[in-house]
Amino acid sequence: MTEQVKIQRSDRKTISLSVGRDLSVVVKAPYSVPEAELHQFIQKHSGWIEKQLRLQTERMEKAQKLCLTEERISEMKEQAWDVVQKRVLHFARIMGVTPTGLKITSAAGRWGSCSASDRLCFSYRIVLLPSEAIDYVVVHELAHIRVKNHSAAFYREIEKYLPDYRSRIEQIKATQRKFGL
Repeated sequence: MTEQVKIQRSDRKTISLSVGRDLSVVVKAPYSVPEAELHQFIQKHSGWIEKQLRLQTERMEKAQKLCLTEERISEMKEQAWDVVQKRVLHFARIMGVTPTGLKITSAAGRWGSCSASDRLCFSYRIVLLPSEAIDYVVVHELAHIRVKNHSAAFYREIEKYLPDYRSRIEQIKATQRKFGL
């Protein structure tokens, strides 16, 4: 197992372990931790590593089944623009906020984002979500116009407009599992 693990040393204080989408296993550790202790750490977490590798492999297989051709991506981008534009206009009016721009992106790691200048971006993959979950992503990004972090105040802002936002987050997680996103 340890021969497959990349060890990165730095001025950090703790040891961390991660498994990447490319099935890479990385241990980040302080310079002061002896090699033997790192090998013990890796051995102790070998079950977790194997589980994460299995999950990442399953995600990759599901993503291949989704089969996103250039034509299909183009269709999804158009669909995303239509859906998101309507939902942003609807909720921006209700919430009393004004985004400075709207863009559909190819982001794979996030559903949406809000820049410091209140420009909203949404991944075309948002159309894979149920409509209630799309509304959550839209309200989430619009809420960032008022609250620029993920504090309790931020989630209270979302809850004003979507009291059931937690169940919508679960829909997003279910979609991510379904498609291996």
